[in-house]
Amino acid sequence: MADKTYTGEFYCVKCKAKREATGNIVVSENGTRMAKGKCPECGTNLNRILGKA
Repeated sequence: MADKTYTGEFYCVKCKAKREATGNIVVSENGTRMAKGKCPECGTNLNRILGKA
């Protein structure tokens, strides 16, 4: 499932704003799907929780 991507809104904690970005979908240890990407403005790592796998 690591080859799937998510494109949508992420919240950047550093910029304190919602940003459109693309990230890879990964499954955490507890079974929750998460999208991980980079902020296009400041380069900070972004995480978005998508729900159970």
